[in-house]
Amino acid sequence: MSNQRKGIAGRRNIATAVLAGAMLLPLAPATAASEALPAINLQLSPWSVIARDKGFFKEEFDKIGTTRVNLIASGAADLLGAEAAAVNNGAIAIAQRMIYPATVHRANGLDGVVVWASEPSNRYRAPILTRADDDSIKTVADLDGKKFGSSRISCYWSSPFEQLNKAGLPLDSREKQGRVRYESIDNGVVAISAVLSGATDATTAHLAATQFTGAWLSGKLKVIGQSPDDGVYVNHAGRVTYFARREFVNKYPEVVKAFLAARERTLAWTLDNVDEAAKIVARETRVPVEVAKFQITHAGQWEFMAGEPNAERARNAIKTFQEWHIANGDDILSERRLSEAQINAFIDERFFVGGQYSIYR
Repeated sequence: MSNQRKGIAGRRNIATAVLAGAMLLPLAPATAASEALPAINLQLSPWSVIARDKGFFKEEFDKIGTTRVNLIASGAADLLGAEAAAVNNGAIAIAQRMIYPATVHRANGLDGVVVWASEPSNRYRAPILTRADDDSIKTVADLDGKKFGSSRISCYWSSPFEQLNKAGLPLDSREKQGRVRYESIDNGVVAISAVLSGATDATTAHLAATQFTGAWLSGKLKVIGQSPDDGVYVNHAGRVTYFARREFVNKYPEVVKAFLAARERTLAWTLDNVDEAAKIVARETRVPVEVAKFQITHAGQWEFMAGEPNAERARNAIKTFQEWHIANGDDILSERRLSEAQINAFIDERFFVGGQYSIYR
């Protein structure tokens, strides 16, 4: 069995177990401390359009009196990190970001908490990319003195940061020049266009992200480097999270639980119905069916990962990558390091195994 099929089977088994456990339990009414939320704004994404189409959102949210779910499309022109601002100002209730940028948002002052974290990542999630026809760059070592453009507060920085450091070719930082010229580009379309036009030499991207999938499937890009399997990105910094403002979570914990339960149901259904799921994603996000199917099945996708049920392992992931990043010159975390107490509070254990609002049984 291929690694991709093993991964899909593993995610299916975990999601099915979570769903089965939830179905055996009586429905818990909202606590006295919880308030009803009539409507909720969420990110429009491949999994959320499936959850809406198949009725998983409706079924879970109806139980607690949330009768309207609005899916907000970010659009290709939005900057990476815009979802953190949207959470902070209340435009969306719960946002998805990988755990490294989510931690940096917290270090930068966002008073949020992580309500869900994923299993460890893999080498396919955030590769270093160059133009397929650029014969001058074949390996990471060939980036010495070259130009690299990507979003600073994202996997598109944390993954190549590790790869290039281990190759002895650190990226530029605000404090000192590295061996690879770095330019922060927060628009994914611009970052990939810069590589294809020759304005920059390389970037990093999630290949299953809509703005990158077309260039990848057309054969215009090639992979020259991947995060090491035993490294800090794969095991710690490359996990996915869902986070929300602390005030929102404290006020509407049952809403958060319903959101997470709907996600687990969507994961289980999608992995058993890939072709139908791809048609829904294609229709609702306006991409070709083959692109939608790639976004679901590619080994580097992040929308349909299994969860990390253990709060302490999620906290340890942050503590581990923070220490490594600071030791290797991460200028943001060096300036705004999260304390152990802050990290412990950042992972809201109420939504992990043993917690009052956990979906894991």
